[in-house]
Amino acid sequence: MTAKSHHRPPEDRPGVFRWPVRIYYEDTDAGAVVYYANYLKFMERARTEWLRALGFELPVLADEYGILFVVRSVAIEYLKPARFNDAIEVTVELLDHGRSRIAVLQQVLRGGEVLAAARVQGVCVDTQNIRPAAIPQPILDRIAPLKSE
Repeated sequence: MTAKSHHRPPEDRPGVFRWPVRIYYEDTDAGAVVYYANYLKFMERARTEWLRALGFELPVLADEYGILFVVRSVAIEYLKPARFNDAIEVTVELLDHGRSRIAVLQQVLRGGEVLAAARVQGVCVDTQNIRPAAIPQPILDRIAPLKSE
């Protein structure tokens, strides 16, 4: 995934999960635009909903598989502001995965226009020692067909 494609809306890419968000007053800053850190919150929620849509609830991953996903790094670009009462979408698109890591492209869109884009690197960790752990096979089986080219 090139930097240029981070700015391209995902309509033409299969396997993209979309989660709608309404911007509330509490999401904005003194400049009446969405506070920059809130984009990360929207993205976190979208990743949780993506896993839920794939059939994996976070408490079940912790209780049954003994794992959770943590963010290792985020590279984000803020392109245009979202404002109070905007209806936006937050996307999740699998870029790559390994034994214990996962990389996704996330975009914040308003009417198909990219407002922010981030590459998020996650790691699957053991709940007991918070050390890297293999992503469970049922999750790999669900996400492998979603990998973008």
